Amino acid sequence: MKKLYKNLIIIAALSTPLLFTACEDFLDLSPTNSIPSTIAITNKGTANAAIIGAYNSVQNYYSNYYITLGTITADNVSYNGTLSQYLQLDQNSVSPDNAGTVYVYQTIYAGINSANSIIAAIGNVNDPLFTEAEKNKILGEAYFIRALGYFDLARGWGGVQLQLNPTTDLGALSGIKRSTLAQTYDQVLADLTKAEELLPEDDSATRNRAQKNAARALRARLHLYREQWADAETYATLVINSTKYSLVKPFKTFFTSPFLSPESVFELTFTSNDKNSYWNLWYPSTVGGQYTLKPSDALVAKLNDSDVGGTRKEIIKGSGNSVYGVLYNTVSTSTDPAYVIRIAELYLIRAEARIKKATPDISGALSDLNKVRGRADIPDFDSSDKDVIIQAIEDENSIEFAFEPHRWFDLVRTKRTGSVLGLTNTDYWLFPFPASDILSDPDIEQNPGY
Repeated sequence: MKKLYKNLIIIAALSTPLLFTACEDFLDLSPTNSIPSTIAITNKGTANAAIIGAYNSVQNYYSNYYITLGTITADNVSYNGTLSQYLQLDQNSVSPDNAGTVYVYQTIYAGINSANSIIAAIGNVNDPLFTEAEKNKILGEAYFIRALGYFDLARGWGGVQLQLNPTTDLGALSGIKRSTLAQTYDQVLADLTKAEELLPEDDSATRNRAQKNAARALRARLHLYREQWADAETYATLVINSTKYSLVKPFKTFFTSPFLSPESVFELTFTSNDKNSYWNLWYPSTVGGQYTLKPSDALVAKLNDSDVGGTRKEIIKGSGNSVYGVLYNTVSTSTDPAYVIRIAELYLIRAEARIKKATPDISGALSDLNKVRGRADIPDFDSSDKDVIIQAIEDENSIEFAFEPHRWFDLVRTKRTGSVLGLTNTDYWLFPFPASDILSDPDIEQNPGY
């Protein structure tokens, strides 16, 4: 299965500076690549180091290819180069050895394995300086990270192998068959339920580590994907009702002064010692970028329409054939956050849930939709037609999260990929499992069409 498990990612990542304030001294755990991680987590200091290592794995895939998987595959972003891995994604013709999908798949499992190690070990830690509340917090974060990992795998690959124990020997993976999509989402729900139970209530300063509302927000998204409208509405409302979060104005505030803004429910932050260089793919060579990813002409037209894009046109700069995206913009420091969940998403989740539930709440759906539109200084939307409102919510999601990993996954979950992108072969609505993993593990069944 996951060949990268030969090295214990959780321990190797402990030395990463990351974003967190961590005063604990890390113990000398040599040799770090050959001892079980459940043994390595022995006290408060090593437990804190371990959870930082788990977050690092999430950072690794969210600051790299994962955002690209959710954008270039749809209609807002085009490829502006010749590298095959990006061209395949742009053309929705992805090979099982595509560097982008292979990296994301294996790196997500690295994060899951780190979370598994913490979940397995934390109950056995006997340290008088390590309080029960501190243990619960780290354990809740581990469940959240595992839930996020399996959710991101499920919406990209469908049902996957559910590995719920730390892996130190590849032989332990033998016999694990792929779960169904429903079973995979069931595991996400179980982990989020546990995370919400264990995590502390939100404090005003923390947005880059999981707290209760981060778990609730991801659960709202999960219920939306499963078309469980009442639950999606309930959990979105729990987050919206928190005074910690708000839609910031003007729109550009959340990404030009981005660090831990009221917009973020959960984000991954970076430092000058732990960089996020994703801006490099968006910026032209004149400012040191590669200009690999480019806003599509259709998106540029929408953003420049004052009744559609409004102030969201600030996520693009340039003119003519040289328009580029500036959501990721810390050219000199490479410290852009990865925006995993913003409060705007919760409003649009609730809007969609309200209009699609058995007894549609038209006024409630319009109210949520217009909250997001109003923040962008565009006119309120009004209609009494359910289908028209559903389309308006889809369109709003597309513009609001143009350069975040939403559009492709939204089209797949709503089965609109064929009508919008012309990609009618549903086999290609999922990514292929890595060829190397298929060859090394007979228990992985490749997705159809690959």
